[in-house]
Amino acid sequence: MSQQITPPPTDIDRRSVLKTGAALGVFSVSGCIGDLGEDDPTGEDPTSDDEGPTPDGENGESVDAVIEEVATGLANPWAMAFIPDSSSMLVTELGGTLNLVDREEGSVEEIDGTPEVYAEGQGGLLDVALHPEFPDESWVYLTYSVVNDDGESATAIGRGQLEDTQLTAFEELFVAEPFIDSNGHFGSRALFDEGALYMTTGDRQQKDFGPDHVAQDTTNELGATLRLAPDGSIPEDNPFVDDPDVADAIYSYGHRNVQAMTVHPETGEIWQGEHGEEDGDEINIVEEGENFGWPIATYGCEYGTDTPVGDQPDEREETVAPVYYWECGSGGFPPSGMTFYDGEAFPDWQGDLFMGNLAGGYLGRFSVDGREVEEIDPLLSDQGWRVRDVKVAPDTGHLYVVVDEGDAPLVRLVPE
Repeated sequence: MSQQITPPPTDIDRRSVLKTGAALGVFSVSGCIGDLGEDDPTGEDPTSDDEGPTPDGENGESVDAVIEEVATGLANPWAMAFIPDSSSMLVTELGGTLNLVDREEGSVEEIDGTPEVYAEGQGGLLDVALHPEFPDESWVYLTYSVVNDDGESATAIGRGQLEDTQLTAFEELFVAEPFIDSNGHFGSRALFDEGALYMTTGDRQQKDFGPDHVAQDTTNELGATLRLAPDGSIPEDNPFVDDPDVADAIYSYGHRNVQAMTVHPETGEIWQGEHGEEDGDEINIVEEGENFGWPIATYGCEYGTDTPVGDQPDEREETVAPVYYWECGSGGFPPSGMTFYDGEAFPDWQGDLFMGNLAGGYLGRFSVDGREVEEIDPLLSDQGWRVRDVKVAPDTGHLYVVVDEGDAPLVRLVPE
């Protein structure tokens, strides 16, 4: 893949220059391997024989930004959340650590009282979210993988109250069942929207690509978006609470492995980034009670082949097609973490969608007009970083990024 950003010099205040936009020559990216790097339990990144990106000087405006290193030494960070009216933020590490990071000082303190997690394969401590009325309701929500006495695992969500560097009264709220003998595809993103708690679950890497697949079996809670009350109970207005053939927690189903989720700041719609099979990655807008097709309707192929997994999404009226996708042979876009830019630091980015690319090693940027999506100039592609999560700081509008590495940085993009 061609380098997209000029190699950054380093100086004493840990700042490096990042330039994007047509003034420097923008490239549209199509040469990224699918989610092999995410599905491979060894964590090794695959190589690509694609010839690389081609110039496209029409995308984007000239934007000068700076990469600032906020903190270092993180061990496979997975997610982050900003604490309101504070310079502090929370960052999870896959191995089970929750950190309190001071954005101004760069200090990192481990928080006690976190749950025991099943840190195997893609499992561990995953997403973090704050109660919408924080700090009056000082609950911190965590998603994580758990294991039963038979060695089978599942995705769980729990909460504890944050007091300084301690989570107190931590309680497990919900476990997505059934437990499965697999270390892959746990999901798992969580967010609040209009008082409800949404949580994604993966299909646990089940390979029976047919109508009986777990993501199409609505009696279980796998391959789904779940909707819960803040205390983990099932809201009475969930779409399937009166349907005996559907699990009460399900809000949408037919998902493979959603690892990116955010709320559109203007429309209030929930957007998701979903891993496909052999490419087939998707951007979806979640609709209540709908089937998003996996694996009966997908643009992906079986790994190592050109064999389609299912029908084309536009051929199945009973399923919802993605608003953007990477079809088999495209190279894919294995997503993790997404956010709409609604800050003031970068006016040219207003309304753009940013999403981390794991195996491709860059931060994707997309222009959005209603439900029309276009991938434009990528960021950080010269760094070789598996971008795991991206968030906009509510106070400064700076763009924060965590990297999936064993000795990883937390960085932010600020105006030059």
